[in-house]
Amino acid sequence: MNQETVEPEAQLPNAARNFSALLPSTPRGARQARLLAVRQLRDWELPLDPAEHVVAELAANAATHGRVPGRDFRLTLYVVGGTLRIEVTDTCGDRPPRPQHPAADAESGRGLLIVEALADRWGVTREPLPRKTIWAELDLVPAPEHGSSCSGARGALSQEPRR
Repeated sequence: MNQETVEPEAQLPNAARNFSALLPSTPRGARQARLLAVRQLRDWELPLDPAEHVVAELAANAATHGRVPGRDFRLTLYVVGGTLRIEVTDTCGDRPPRPQHPAADAESGRGLLIVEALADRWGVTREPLPRKTIWAELDLVPAPEHGSSCSGARGALSQEPRR
């Protein structure tokens, strides 16, 4: 009888991957969240941009606006299929986040606007009090454009008529 041995990774090429860390609700904790996310994304061989920026903004918001003395925030990253989901859970569920429109010369207040611009989707999940989770999803595989060629290549061929 012939048998074939298959490594576990080969059996589950699209298996869900996840990472989670509990961090202090401080500026240092926000920085650690970004650094840990970068390390994990590199381990998974995923692009850093824009995920690194989304993590930085969500973690900074948790450390600044979701801070409750003595309580931490949780960073969670997971990949399912072609989507990277970034979650930051803090213990300030009574204050739902809202994008602000700060004055042009304001030094802060743009975090969720940046997340909104970089993420494909984002939102807030209310947890049992006192928690809330702010999440953002990034599509790892770009969606095909309507009317694009079947080759899968973008801009590889000139679209100008031949002369």
